[in-house]
Amino acid sequence: MKFKTKMISLFIVAVVFIALFLFVDIGSNWDYVLPRRGKKILAIILTGAVIAFSTIVFQTITNNRILTPSIIGLDSLYMLIQTFLIFAMGSMNLVVVNKNVNFLISVALMVLFAGLLYKVLFKREGQNIYLLLLVGIIFGTFFGSVTTFLQVLIDPNEFQIVQDRMFASFNNVNTDLLIISFITLLAVSIYFAKFIKYLDVLSLGKEQAVNLGVDYDYVVKRLLIVIAILVSVSTALVGPITFLGLLVANVAHEFLKTYQHKHLILGSVLISIIALVGGQFIVERVFTFSTTISVIINFIGGIYFIYLLLKESKSW
Repeated sequence: MKFKTKMISLFIVAVVFIALFLFVDIGSNWDYVLPRRGKKILAIILTGAVIAFSTIVFQTITNNRILTPSIIGLDSLYMLIQTFLIFAMGSMNLVVVNKNVNFLISVALMVLFAGLLYKVLFKREGQNIYLLLLVGIIFGTFFGSVTTFLQVLIDPNEFQIVQDRMFASFNNVNTDLLIISFITLLAVSIYFAKFIKYLDVLSLGKEQAVNLGVDYDYVVKRLLIVIAILVSVSTALVGPITFLGLLVANVAHEFLKTYQHKHLILGSVLISIIALVGGQFIVERVFTFSTTISVIINFIGGIYFIYLLLKESKSW
């Protein structure tokens, strides 16, 4: 199958899935149902685009296709923020109940954490990117341990609210948050546009990129900031989906068979939208909301992650 045919096929499948999700069993109350489903689709497109986009860029920087931005610890920090707010202030407090306030606090703290982490670790020139990943894993484990400790102490009724925040959900997405998120994505994409030309070279490795004239430290720092903002926004909007990025990025590599990142990013975004729309359709039509989309994605992604590890171990 030719490359253009593959891209067109992905686009058609994505459009068909979106149409099915929007119009199947719409009934006579379409003026009520369609706007609600439309909001879900917009949230799915935004989340899918952000996760696929940030994962492809992150894997290029780290030169490793089994890593995702969640390794920095942002997902764990999000859960710690949600748990601490409910533990300290109660589930009926404004910062918990008001989605706008909660969204802004979560995004601000996650971006602040990532910014401080980058500032400290990249204070000296030539600092290794793998040190960032190692420190990120340590912080992620620490945040997870503190979150578990607080959940043990929390009131059982309020723990149920914390539990709802553990899994991504596209139900009842706030329209105001969608607008803020789309504006953020647009602004970050415009800023990112001047760095996309470096990604094909960065995928060759640090030494080759430097030899070819890329200001490696400058470019990587800016790309990491872009990744932190995108991941923070998508996580605060719908919740953590750990394995989605790993799944769609690797499927995009295997399906498209190209090194050009402008095609990989677009292809992975389309695959991500297909996976999320299809997953949400199954959650609503097959499982009748008895599970969440993140459970399905993480189950499939976890199996695929094990497959990738076994595949890599054979190549060694």
